[in-house]
Amino acid sequence: MQFKYPELLWGLLLLLIPILIHLFQLRRFKKTPFTNVKFLKLVVSESRKSSSLKKWLLLFARMGLLAALVIAFAQPFIANSTALQEKETVFYLDDSYSMNGQVEGGNLFNNTIQDFIKYIPKDKRFTLFTNKQVFKNVVVSDIQNELLNLTVSSEQLDINEIVLKGNTFFSKNNASQKNLVLISDFQQRMGNPTEIDTLENINIEFIKPINSQIKNTSIDSVFIGDRTNENIELVAQLSTNTKDETIPVSLFNDDKLIAKTAAKFNNGKKAEVSFTINAKDVLLGKVAITDTGLDYDNQFYLNIDEKSKINVLAIGNSSADFLKRIYTDDEFNFSTSSLSQLNYSIIENQDLVILNEIENLPSSLVIAINTLSKNGGSFVLIPATNGDTNSYNTLATSYYNSQYSNTIAQEAVISNVITAHSLFTNVFEKQVTNFQFPKASGHFKINTKAPIAIEFQNKDPFLIGNEGAYFFSAALNNDNSNFKNSPLIVPVFYNMGMNSLKLPPLYTSIGNNTEVEVPMTLQQDDIIKISNENNEFIPQQRVLPKKVQINFMDNPTDAGIYKIMHNKNILRHISFNDNKKESELLYAALPENSNTSLSNFFLESQKNNAINEFWKWFAILALAFVLIETALQRFLK
Repeated sequence: MQFKYPELLWGLLLLLIPILIHLFQLRRFKKTPFTNVKFLKLVVSESRKSSSLKKWLLLFARMGLLAALVIAFAQPFIANSTALQEKETVFYLDDSYSMNGQVEGGNLFNNTIQDFIKYIPKDKRFTLFTNKQVFKNVVVSDIQNELLNLTVSSEQLDINEIVLKGNTFFSKNNASQKNLVLISDFQQRMGNPTEIDTLENINIEFIKPINSQIKNTSIDSVFIGDRTNENIELVAQLSTNTKDETIPVSLFNDDKLIAKTAAKFNNGKKAEVSFTINAKDVLLGKVAITDTGLDYDNQFYLNIDEKSKINVLAIGNSSADFLKRIYTDDEFNFSTSSLSQLNYSIIENQDLVILNEIENLPSSLVIAINTLSKNGGSFVLIPATNGDTNSYNTLATSYYNSQYSNTIAQEAVISNVITAHSLFTNVFEKQVTNFQFPKASGHFKINTKAPIAIEFQNKDPFLIGNEGAYFFSAALNNDNSNFKNSPLIVPVFYNMGMNSLKLPPLYTSIGNNTEVEVPMTLQQDDIIKISNENNEFIPQQRVLPKKVQINFMDNPTDAGIYKIMHNKNILRHISFNDNKKESELLYAALPENSNTSLSNFFLESQKNNAINEFWKWFAILALAFVLIETALQRFLK
C-alpha cells in the first residue's frame, strides 16, 4: 500500500493521547472495614471488572478512530509502478484512401474516429497527428468536431516517417512514460512495422481497426492503344482482389455517357477493356465503375485536346528524309533549310532545331541557337564526318562543359542504351539483351559532364545531353553509320521533338512533378490560372518569349479535369488522378501485442493505469469507531 501524503502518518503519534488518558484514569479503591462484608466483596469485585473492560474498549475505539482519521487523510492507495509515472501519449491516425473502405458496420475511417471519441477518457490530454494535420496537447472535447470532419486523401507517410514525426511531439522529460499509438490498416507499402527504427524510451502500440479484407475493384490506368486518322482506341486496365466477376465500365465525355462495356476477370485479378472514339473529337473523359470497396479509384480522368503542333527545323545540306518520316504532319510542323539559304529570323519560332551535319558552324548560327535555348527551345547537333571541332565547341562548351576533340577513325559498335535517360522513358518494357545494335565507322571523342543516353562498346559517348541540348559524336549518314536503320532512331528523335514542347499528357498523377508548356506569348503581369468547378489556383510558371512553362507539384490536391486559362480563355485541359497504390490492399504483419479494437486498447490502458484509493474506507471506519464509542458509553454500565 502507498500513500499520497505519507508525511501525515506522523499523526499516528496522536494515539499516545488516549493511552495517557487511560493511564491517568486508573485509580486504587480504598478498603473500608465493615461488619459483614461477604456480600459487599462480591459486588465490589464485579463492579471493578465491568469498569475495567469498558475502559479498555473505549481506549481501543478512540485509538481506532484517530488511526483511521490519520490514514484517511494520508490517502492510501494501491497501483502499478507505471500508473504513478507521468505519461505522454501521441496518436497517429491514418487518413489515407485505404482507410476509407466499406466494412461490416459502415465506413472504416468514420467508425475509427467515432470509436476514438467514444472510448478515450474525456480528461486525457494527448497529441494526435494524421498524414496532413496535427492537434497538439488537447482533450477530445477540444477537437471532436474537427475529428468528425476529417476526410481521407492520397497522402501516406511510411512507418519510419510516422515514428520520427511522432517523436517530435514528446517532451524532453526522461522521467515520463512516452506512448506512441499508431492507428492504421498498415499496408505493406508503408513498410514493415516489425522492422521499424525503434526510439529509446518510447513505447509503440499498433492498432489495426480491421481484421478482414476489403473487397475492392479499381481502375489502374488508361492509355491509347491503336490510333488511326479516324479513330483512337482507349484501353483501361482494371484490377480486383475479389473472386472472378464481371463489372460494367463506362466512358463519359464531360457528363455525357458515350460508351459502356464490361470487364471480365476470368483469369487472375486483372482485366482490360477498350473504347473506340473519333480521333478528331476533343475528349474530356472519365472512365467509371461502381464498386462498394474504396470509392476514390472508381473513376479515372483523362483528356485529349486538339494538339498544338511542334515546330521542328533541320538545318544542313545532308539528307533529312529520315527526319521527315519521324516528324509527321499530324504532330509536327517539320521544315528543312540549307545553311546558305537559312532565314535566321525563323529560328526563334522553332521548338526544336536539328543541326544536320554542318561542317562549320558560323558564329551567327551559334548565337541564334544559344538564344533559342535560353528561351526554352531545344537543339540537336549531328556532326559532319569532317566537321570543324573548334566551331562545334563554341556551341558545346556552354552545355555541360562539353568538348569535341580528336577523331577516332575506326569502327565502333554501340552497345549500351541508358534506359533511365529521359529520351527512353516508357520505351522499353524490360531490359533488352539480344538487341542488334548499330555501329559507326568513325566518331569524335567527347569530354563532357552531360548525361549519356547511348554509348559505344569502349564507353565513349555516342549521344549525350538532356533538357533541350543534345550532341551526337558521330555523323549519321549511311557512309559512316547504320544508325538510321536501327529501331533506336525513332524513339530518340521523336522524344527529342516531344520533349521540346511539353504538351499536357493524357493524364498525370497528383503529387508528381509535372511540367507542361503552352505555346503563347504573355504580356507583362499576365498570368495563367488553373481551374475546375471546385478549385482555382495559380501554378508555378516561367514566362519565355514564345511559350510559358507551367509546373504542377503542390497543386492540385483533388482529382479531376482542369482548365488551363488565360483571361477567361481556355487554352487547353489537363487531367489529374490520385495515385492508385492505395488500392493494392496488401497488409503487413504486425507485432504480437497489437490490438484490433480501440475499445480494448483504452480498456487495457485504464486497467494498467488504475489507482485503487482507500481513504473513503478509512473515513467510514473512523465513523464506525465513533458509533462504537457512543454505544459503549450509552449501553455498557
